[in-house]
Amino acid sequence: MPEQPSSSADPDSATVEPTLRPAGRAVWLRRTLNLSQKEAVASATMTATGDNFFNAFAIFLHATSVQMGWLTAIPQLFGAMCQLMSAWLGNYLPRKPMVVVAAVIQTLVVTGLVALAVLRPENSVQWLITLAVFYFGCINFIQPQWRAWMGSLVPQRRRGAFFASRTRLTMVASLVVFAGGGALLSLSERADLVWLGFAALFTTAAIGRAFSSRLLFLMHDPDPRPHRDRRKGFFQSMKQLYGSLQDKTFRDYSFFVAGMQGVVAISAPFFAVYMLRDLQFTYMQYSLNAIASIVTQFISLSFWGRFSDRFGNRIVMQFCCMTIPIIPVLWMISPDPTYLILVQVVSGLVWSAFSLSTANYLYDIRPQKSDFAVYAAVQSALGAIAVSIGAVFGGLIAASTPFLFEKLGFLDNWLSSQLFVVFFVTAILRFAVALWFLPRANDPIARRRPKVLQLILRVSRFNAITGVSLDWLSVTRKSKLPPAPDDQDIATISDANHTDSSPDDTRTDNHLDDRPIP
Repeated sequence: MPEQPSSSADPDSATVEPTLRPAGRAVWLRRTLNLSQKEAVASATMTATGDNFFNAFAIFLHATSVQMGWLTAIPQLFGAMCQLMSAWLGNYLPRKPMVVVAAVIQTLVVTGLVALAVLRPENSVQWLITLAVFYFGCINFIQPQWRAWMGSLVPQRRRGAFFASRTRLTMVASLVVFAGGGALLSLSERADLVWLGFAALFTTAAIGRAFSSRLLFLMHDPDPRPHRDRRKGFFQSMKQLYGSLQDKTFRDYSFFVAGMQGVVAISAPFFAVYMLRDLQFTYMQYSLNAIASIVTQFISLSFWGRFSDRFGNRIVMQFCCMTIPIIPVLWMISPDPTYLILVQVVSGLVWSAFSLSTANYLYDIRPQKSDFAVYAAVQSALGAIAVSIGAVFGGLIAASTPFLFEKLGFLDNWLSSQLFVVFFVTAILRFAVALWFLPRANDPIARRRPKVLQLILRVSRFNAITGVSLDWLSVTRKSKLPPAPDDQDIATISDANHTDSSPDDTRTDNHLDDRPIP
């Protein structure tokens, strides 16, 4: 007998139609959930060895400052477009084939990175940018469909335990492989075979993604066909996106988040350049520096969640606005590797607070009974544009610093690295964005949210776009609502980049973006 929705359900959530459970459901469900856990490890192998070393690989290929900016800007913008396109195509095409095909294409792209590391043609950096465009395009294309798939697959009562277990597997696998990758590159550097180290890393990533694609193909989709009655046209979706910006509170919030992402992107690609080129860090030191921030974010999430619940999201955002501009200045104080690890700990603490508080703030300020996915998609699109502009601007600044130091000789006595000009500019602009937003930040009445069962994240990547970044998953439960095929209570969060743009997702509780760590 199918369950019936209770009249006491959250009035701000979408109506869910009950469905009959097919015979033998327990068999395919158990098998699919087991495959999903294995897929978590396989995909973590890819993310920890592939995109986590994009910046380092670009530096090895002697990318210029302007090229580092383009490596940030173009894939970022293309990825956001792919995510919107995926959400729209999900109205017409079955999601499982979309996910599997995109995963296979990504496997081929990573294989191309192996060839690039071995062959290293004269236009290697241009090839890297091209491959990065398709790499991150696949990631963003998969995301809305994967979230919807998992939302309809995992039983409501098991989501907390299942995704907590999946997260632990992903976290451990990512950190182990990430640290191992740094050690491998350090050893290959000593033997003057860095190209071989990168080739081995990307081969591992390709194998991991190939296994991931196979496991995704074997998984069951309980709701394989799109629902015609929920289909939205392209122009209808665009009209909704435009209409959301008529809300002043949301408009100010979106410009703030996008603006902060944009000014952070000015310096994001160049912290790796500073460590590997200027400070001559080993790849192992580089990896440990990133891991320090990842672990800090993971540990501090629950603290910031409790703090926000008690004191409100606005006060946390105010704290972040005052501390985010200081982070690049801290990088300029000392080149000591241990000190910079401590800076990354502070950075991880602040970005964890920023991501969580801005996500909850977005949930609170959106109008009642509105489509949350529309608001998340608008914020994502603005963020992608801002990051692209910021990254190109940062590349131009970095490229002009030699001329600036030549004309202003006293800078050599003040600044030990020419990249400090970039760090200084991003610090000033971060502070300007914070000052603009603080008087405009309303303190909305927190609406009743679903009970959070488990706050989940996975190591996502370390790349030219976002620095160290995580995918965040907030698994929620809405009282007395049965699970449904299109249930999307799982909100996947990513970079300035990974946003919820699924057109029929009106029950998402959280939306967080990948944040550049420095």
